[in-house]
Amino acid sequence: MYRPNSLWTWSFVILMVVQAIVVLALEAYCFAVFLENLTKDSYNEDVLAPFRLPDTNITPHRVVFTRTIPTFLTLYIFGMIYQLILVWDALRLKNTIQIIGLCLYNVGLLIYGAVQIDQIKQALDQLRGTLADENVWLQVKGPTTAIPIVLGVVTLLMSGVAWKLYDEFAWTIYKHISADLRMKRRYLTYQIYIALLKFDFFFFLGFTIQFLVIVQGKWTHDPEFGLTVAAIPITIVILSLAAYWTRKEQLWGMVFVIVLYFAALAYFLFKLVRIWYGGRRPDYQPAGKMLTTFAVITIILIIATLVTAIKCMINFNKGLKPHIAKRKVESEEEKHYMTEMPNLAHGSVPSRMTID
Repeated sequence: MYRPNSLWTWSFVILMVVQAIVVLALEAYCFAVFLENLTKDSYNEDVLAPFRLPDTNITPHRVVFTRTIPTFLTLYIFGMIYQLILVWDALRLKNTIQIIGLCLYNVGLLIYGAVQIDQIKQALDQLRGTLADENVWLQVKGPTTAIPIVLGVVTLLMSGVAWKLYDEFAWTIYKHISADLRMKRRYLTYQIYIALLKFDFFFFLGFTIQFLVIVQGKWTHDPEFGLTVAAIPITIVILSLAAYWTRKEQLWGMVFVIVLYFAALAYFLFKLVRIWYGGRRPDYQPAGKMLTTFAVITIILIIATLVTAIKCMINFNKGLKPHIAKRKVESEEEKHYMTEMPNLAHGSVPSRMTID
C-alpha cells in the first residue's frame, strides 16, 4: 500500500483532502437548507403548473427542479472521491502526466461550480411559492459562490506543488526509459492516453447521471432511458479494454475502440444540439447549462483521447511494450535505488575519467 514519503507528496494529498472536505461541507449545507424548505407543494404539478420557463411559453414538469440540487451534491461527492483515488494512483505510479491532468480536472470542477450558481438560482426561482422560506437563495448564495473560489485557490496551489512533484519524479521516468528520446516520447504518449481514459470516465458518468435523474426522470419508459442506463456499464468495459489493448498492443482491438470513440463523439454532439434546439429543449432546461458544460468537456476529452489513441497505435511494435509491462514503482525501491552506493562487486569505480 502506497504512502506519501516526501514533503511535496504529503502536501499534494493534504491539499486535495482539505479541498474535498471544504467543498463537500458547503454543498451539504446548501442541500440541507434546500431540503428543509421543501414542502408537499414543491412536488405538486398542479401548484407548479402556472410557472413558465424564462423566455418560453412551455411548462415542463416542475418536479424535476426539486432534483437539481441533490444531483449537484451527488456529483460533487463522486467527483471529489474520484479525484482522491486518482491522486493516490498518480503518486503511487509517480505519474507526472496524471498529476498535471488532476490540475485540469480541478479547473473542470471549478467551471462546474461556477455554472452551478445560476442553475441553483433558476431551480429556486421555479419553485417559488412552494418553499417554506422564500429567501432560500439568500441563504445558499454565499456557500455556492464560495465553492468556485475555493477550487480556484486550490488549483493555483496544486499547480505549484505539481511543479515540485515534476522535479521530484523526473528521475523515475529517466531511470525507467533510459535516455532514448524516441522511446520517452512513446511512453509519454501512452501515459497521456491512460490518464485521458481515467478522466473520460468521470465526465461521461457525470453527464449521464444528470441526464437520467433530471431530464429522463419523468420518462422512464422512453427507450432512450434504457439505452442510457445500459451505456454506463458498457462504457466502463470499453475504457478498461482500451487500456488493456494498448498495453498488449492489440491492433484490431484499438481499431474497434477508435470506431467507438467516433460514435461517442457523434452522440455527444447530437446531445449538445438537442439541449438547445428542437422539441425536447424544455426537458433539458432544469440542467441545460450543466449538461452543456459536461458535454463540451467530454467532447474535448474524446477528441484528445481519439488523437492520442491513434498515436499509441502508430507506436505499436516499436519496443515500448516491455517497458510498460515492467512499469511498477514502489516507493521504497525507488528510494533505495536513488540513494544506494555503487556496486563494487565487479571492481572498483575508476578514480578518474578515461577517454576512449
